[in-house]
Amino acid sequence: MLSRTRTQKLQAPALTQAAVETLIQAQHCPPWLADQRLAAWSLYESLPMPSLQTEEWRRTDYTKIDWASAGVLSAAPGLGFEAIPAENRAPLVGDEQGGLLAFVDGQIVHYEINPALSAQGVIFTDLATAAREHEALVRPQLMTRAVLPGDGKFAALNAALWTHGVFVYVPRGVSAVLPVHSVFYNSQPGLTLGHVLVVLEEGAQITFLNEYLSAPLTQQAAYVGVTELLVGDNANLRYVSLQDWGRSVYDFRHERARVSRDGQLDWIMGTMGGRLTKDFAEIELDGEGSWARMSGLFFSDTDQLIDHDTQQNHNAPNTTSDLLFKGALKHQSRSVWQGMIRVLPNAQKTDGFQANRNLLLSRQARADSIPGLEILANDVRCTHAATVGKLEEEPIFYLMSRGMSRSDAERLLVVGFFDPIMERIPFAGVRDRLAQHIEAKLDATVPELA
Repeated sequence: MLSRTRTQKLQAPALTQAAVETLIQAQHCPPWLADQRLAAWSLYESLPMPSLQTEEWRRTDYTKIDWASAGVLSAAPGLGFEAIPAENRAPLVGDEQGGLLAFVDGQIVHYEINPALSAQGVIFTDLATAAREHEALVRPQLMTRAVLPGDGKFAALNAALWTHGVFVYVPRGVSAVLPVHSVFYNSQPGLTLGHVLVVLEEGAQITFLNEYLSAPLTQQAAYVGVTELLVGDNANLRYVSLQDWGRSVYDFRHERARVSRDGQLDWIMGTMGGRLTKDFAEIELDGEGSWARMSGLFFSDTDQLIDHDTQQNHNAPNTTSDLLFKGALKHQSRSVWQGMIRVLPNAQKTDGFQANRNLLLSRQARADSIPGLEILANDVRCTHAATVGKLEEEPIFYLMSRGMSRSDAERLLVVGFFDPIMERIPFAGVRDRLAQHIEAKLDATVPELA
């Protein structure tokens, strides 16, 4: 009986190959992409749903999702660009947009690119258009080098059915003069599948912000996403990813970056929303002298569950990785961070570090922090750290002695706790609104949940 119950709970969305075929026609997919989607669908059907008995999933029970609501592909939106909050549509630097792509319920509703970027040869467009118009750039990279369809059930589902996506390409030696920005916004329950593909050639540079947002929803929704970041020799990518889904959204993502010789990746991610988040985020340091930094902040409350599974893979000598995740938890929310630094036998002179700091703001909240090292070389420096604690009384007392109320003192300390990550976000306006969201979470009572 127990086995039958567990099998029943691990059911998949009620999708069929017909949905893939319909999407192929609707997006006018070129033959190579149609074949790729159909092959991924066959793989998806052959793979089981993630088992709660495996190490990477056993702390993250996703079986409460209602696929009858969250597993139905979202219909075309009745809403347009203006449905997205104005603060998320604003230029990132001054009054000038480098480029902005916006999607509502998986459909593109706004696109612009600054002529200055186009003149530099930068391509910033939706992924479906890029697949048709830039096959030579997209086809060799799309789910062939970073995230692979076989990485898991949800990766295969995205490969078969991604509904929308962004393609960023920076040619050799080009330093993009302006940042680019994309927004994935959901206005209704159902399933959307987004894909981000960034390709930087040798010596290229760009800054890119991608945001995940939704309206408050009364029924469950799901997002199944893939992010692929390909950083060429001596290239430099700064990638900021901010998630603030509504409280009934289940978020499943596979994200992987590959960094070539002397390349640099600065990856900042924020996780604030959703009912459940399961994010696999991996960095592959493939070239000698490559460097990567991954910075994460998250703030959970009510019954949210936020699970980050990170990998720092050193595949070449003289590589450096630095990871810092900081999280605060309220009410009965939970977080899981499981990290691994892996060093291959030939990756001598590796310097790897990872740290996870957690701040519990209630007795019911729980944070699981699980660092790990797998070292197969003998000339390396790899360390890790993890802490789980609560606000200390001494600094609260100090601030109160200077005239602050206890609530204001606690607020200041929590905002200060996140400051080392916030300062790495290169946009002042984005930092300001993220700080406002943190303060709103501190003030929020338990909302009604779908």
